[in-house]
Amino acid sequence: MLRNFFATVALACGMSAMAWPGMDMPPLRVDGRYLKDDAGNIVNLHGFAQTYSPWFNERGTKWTNYDVNGCLEYNKKKIDEMLEAGWKMNFIRLHMDPYWSNTPGVSTTGENDISAFDFNRFRTYLSQVFIPMAEYAISKGLYVVMRPPGVCPENIEIGDSYHKYLKRVWGYVSTQPKLANNPYIMFELANEPVHIKGTDGQFGANTDGCNKNLTAYFQEIVDLMRGNGCDNILWIPGTGYQSQYAGFAKYPITGDNIGYAVHVYPGWYGSDAIEPSHELGGSYGGGFSAFADGWAAQIKPVADFAPVMVTEMDWAPSKYDASWGKSITGKMFGEGFGANFKLLADNSGNVSWLIFTGCEFLAAFKDEPSVGDTYTVLNDPEACPWPVYHWYKDYAGDDLGISDYKPVFSTRAVGDEYVVMPGSSVSLALIADSGNGYQMNLRSEFDVTVNDPSILTWDDGVFTVHSPGLTSATVTYNISGRTESMEVKFNSTLFPFVEGYLNPSIWEKGSFDETTHTIKTGQYGFAGWKYSNGIDISDYRYLIAEMEGDNQSAVSFRVYDQNNYWSDPAMADFGKGTKAVLDLANLKSDSGRKLDPSHIYIVGFWSLGNAPFKISRVYLSDNPEGDTGLDDVVISTEGKTVDVYNLQGMKLKCNVSVEDASTGLQPGIYVIDGRKISVTR
Repeated sequence: MLRNFFATVALACGMSAMAWPGMDMPPLRVDGRYLKDDAGNIVNLHGFAQTYSPWFNERGTKWTNYDVNGCLEYNKKKIDEMLEAGWKMNFIRLHMDPYWSNTPGVSTTGENDISAFDFNRFRTYLSQVFIPMAEYAISKGLYVVMRPPGVCPENIEIGDSYHKYLKRVWGYVSTQPKLANNPYIMFELANEPVHIKGTDGQFGANTDGCNKNLTAYFQEIVDLMRGNGCDNILWIPGTGYQSQYAGFAKYPITGDNIGYAVHVYPGWYGSDAIEPSHELGGSYGGGFSAFADGWAAQIKPVADFAPVMVTEMDWAPSKYDASWGKSITGKMFGEGFGANFKLLADNSGNVSWLIFTGCEFLAAFKDEPSVGDTYTVLNDPEACPWPVYHWYKDYAGDDLGISDYKPVFSTRAVGDEYVVMPGSSVSLALIADSGNGYQMNLRSEFDVTVNDPSILTWDDGVFTVHSPGLTSATVTYNISGRTESMEVKFNSTLFPFVEGYLNPSIWEKGSFDETTHTIKTGQYGFAGWKYSNGIDISDYRYLIAEMEGDNQSAVSFRVYDQNNYWSDPAMADFGKGTKAVLDLANLKSDSGRKLDPSHIYIVGFWSLGNAPFKISRVYLSDNPEGDTGLDDVVISTEGKTVDVYNLQGMKLKCNVSVEDASTGLQPGIYVIDGRKISVTR
């Protein structure tokens, strides 16, 4: 069984694991989509970050005034204390903070302002602070990822002053004997690019022209370093504060030993957040499914061909003011950020990551659960230090005594079937509750056979849903040497009014009552369904939504043919009526752009957010009036048994006689024996 951390792989293969202080560290290289050691084992690193400036070292209370010895003593001590506390870490992200390279006393507008940069100071403190800290970390069994001073300006372009600055920094670093070709040192080429000027002359983050120029921008730096004879592993950042990577799949950085450095915070990529992130706007997320969709759209494109390293990531409830990210650990496949992040990273199989929480907190960690509800940031299971401490131990091969793993799907069962949506993906994992406030997942190879591949397929660890309908699958897996299997039924439907499928918080924080179909969006918010792989509804003429009760929130029914909420949708307002109809043959946005109904990514409802509203159903029809005009169909096959579905594809009855098929149904349209039937009273 392929494990997702290399120490355990080494043990499983009968070799000495890369363990901790005092043991030899194997050199690493990029081999395809993986980091590997010199024995060919897949390596994923797990670590922490250090920044060498007074403010980031407990806000100026420990050393100041360019005190080199004070800086080194404090930060070396923190590394010792973290390892003594039991943290099983094997890499450090080392920030060459501009505190040392900026001219003292020169005012700047922030870390993205390079006007005070002094190259001579950088050379001096590279040798006096950063190289000594790198050497100390390596002596403690830690690989080192060095990042340049500060952060990127808001807008960058090929050949600008910041580009020249990065080339000067890395041009010098890549010639230093203690750094260049050091098998334990890697370089992250920039921190959080936001926008880049594209080939059209406009600044942006995710257009084709921006993607092309971003690759050219960093390719120049890569080529410069390689020309200096520096073959270290290089980690390439994306735009959007290191959140946009799809463009690299089309325009990859060329050369050997290349990976991609990603940042992941609550609220990014559709993940759950308590507070919206200041960088990427006001998204609160939508549980695992939305996070997985965002991951698939922006991280998976590079993870498919190169290793990924998450160089910033943490979370904690807001009350602790100890982490940048504001969210909770939550549950795998459920609400929350942390557990779902781990699941996605592990399922990728080639993602290294760190915890960005301050070293002073991690050094003070004690593996002692809270008594009662007297939580601190260090022992609250909903904050990152507690679960991550134990996850790191598991990655390192420690036996945490957890064995009761169970197969869990990312979709929820309704009755004896798992409800899925066409255009979406369904993950499967073996998950156990630790009994100590966090969950564990076991990476496993599943053997899967699907009965109807036109509805559902299995590939690369996920089910992909293609069309509405019913099918089943046989899943076989291995736990602790024993083989088990199960039969799973899937019900694929386009518009399920089921919690976990209808997301009330696609934009702004909303709520949804599954029992009554009542939705309340956040202010100017959006609720509905997202289809990561798109759906094809072009075989029908109309898409119809029906509302019950008053419309007090200016509800608008909207559909998107781009996988981006901020693209321009087609819209139909309910106004004072109870029905909103979208003509799929003439689907246009307000700007007049024609939408393509053969690949729809988002369907749902915008509202003012001042009042709840109730949507009875959403369905496809060939008649603009909806149900009226449907042919009356008479089923007369005596003794035949049938299944009964609503127009959303949910099975309501199974193997009932034709005579009893409509018994107990509310007035409306149903699918019985594969045909639309009108039930009236």
